[in-house]
Amino acid sequence: MTALFDIVYHIRSNRDRLSATEQKIADIILDDIAFAAAASIDQLATKASVSIATISRFAKAVGCEDIRDLKLKLAQASAVGTRFLADVPVVEESAFYARICSEVESTLRANLARFVEADFRAGANALNSARLIYVGGMGGGSTMLADEVQYRIARLGLPVTAYHDPVLLRMLAATLTEKDVLVLLSVTGVTPELLEVADIAREYGAQIIAMTAPQSPLAEKANVLLPVMTEETDFIFKPSASRYGVLLAVDILATELALLRKQESKELLRRVKFALDEYRGGDNRLPLGD
Repeated sequence: MTALFDIVYHIRSNRDRLSATEQKIADIILDDIAFAAAASIDQLATKASVSIATISRFAKAVGCEDIRDLKLKLAQASAVGTRFLADVPVVEESAFYARICSEVESTLRANLARFVEADFRAGANALNSARLIYVGGMGGGSTMLADEVQYRIARLGLPVTAYHDPVLLRMLAATLTEKDVLVLLSVTGVTPELLEVADIAREYGAQIIAMTAPQSPLAEKANVLLPVMTEETDFIFKPSASRYGVLLAVDILATELALLRKQESKELLRRVKFALDEYRGGDNRLPLGD
């Protein structure tokens, strides 16, 4: 794996130390990364009104080996997407509140429409018969949601633990058997460490339940796929609404599991409520441990 090199950062941080002609190149590039990545060297030189030799010096000044390396790194930067490179839009005070709510609702409805009841029932059956259940998730959303899976399942009396460290997950995946279930969460389905963990667990016969994007590499490794759909918008400043789609899948799976073992679940949930009420007091409608 090559080391990370963010050309946009290097151009911005070095701009004031460049010569006047090199600064012109920097400004042309930063003004339109997509153009700079797609343009020929002649086109870039013409637009900046400089020589090709100046562009060569500029490339080295911002940490590139040569012009070819500069072009490659600009192409990589452009691939990130214009929504992260464009000017910041003007947003009125509190106007985004309704927008956030709208995107959450849209995400929930889009995912619910694609969920298949039989898939959740298959996942619940696998969990119900498992010797033990491991849950894995990494990143800003999946880490939190993997813990949520553990909390929803644990109160139903099943042996479940969530892990986030990639090395520990590899170790534990190697201990699994055909009697065990590994639940993996990844909105993108391309996290390398989770893919490797899935391969290890599959090697030893464990069942994989994946909450992830359909047609993703992780989805292909799953015995039970609970597909999560997401569409990111150009409003990059708010957290991704995709985690609400995963949370919906978690709630449906946990409910299917609880109903699959209805009498036992009812008794265990009664015990949880009794223990909480004795500890904290409150009325009968307080959340059940949430």
